[in-house]
Amino acid sequence: MEKKKALSLAISTVLAGSLLLGAASVTAYEAGDFIVRAGAATVAPDDDSDALELDGASLAGTEAEVDNDTQLGLTFTYMLTNHIGVGLLAATPFEHDLKADLSALDLGKPDAGSAKQLPPTVTIQYFPMDSASKFQPYAGVGVNYTKFFSEDVDSELETTLGVTGGDLELDDSWGWAAQIGFDYAIDDHWLLNASVWYIDLQTDAKFKFDGGTVVEADVDVDPLVYMIGIGYKF
Repeated sequence: MEKKKALSLAISTVLAGSLLLGAASVTAYEAGDFIVRAGAATVAPDDDSDALELDGASLAGTEAEVDNDTQLGLTFTYMLTNHIGVGLLAATPFEHDLKADLSALDLGKPDAGSAKQLPPTVTIQYFPMDSASKFQPYAGVGVNYTKFFSEDVDSELETTLGVTGGDLELDDSWGWAAQIGFDYAIDDHWLLNASVWYIDLQTDAKFKFDGGTVVEADVDVDPLVYMIGIGYKF
């Protein structure tokens, strides 16, 4: 009887171990894994600007504002170890509407223009949980490069200022970035993901008009980028 009990316990232990090993192989985050995620990404600027300058003269009480935008976000992680990965944030181009707050001059908040941008961001990510856990929170820190293009001036700003022939230039930006997020495994490949980045982003906006009129603003955009989506682990 004791031998039967011992054999039964041994079999149960082997089966349990096999199940655990199977679960680990299903959900494990291991060195060499490659994770692709896609979803809705929203750039929400926490904008703050210096007073606008008109031909070099500061216009007290004025500022520039930048609106939110949502696009398709893509992220990639390559696991260097079971707990350390390299992450990349990419997306389809974000397009932001710009406003000039001229309320201090009794000129309201005219639409100033729009611009598109791409914010590729590279982070080193840390995954603290056991590599077999279905729930994988992570945090990262790294660098961002934001490329602005397709800048346009809105006719509402031209009408408000009494100028024509507007042209807008936005300087590209380099800055640091921080990230937190999590993956939750649905099966051995598919997962759910949510993440947020803080990006240190500053740009100099320069509006040039016919006749030599120039309006400038130094803008701290400093957005939070939110993303919810699904992923696939190779």
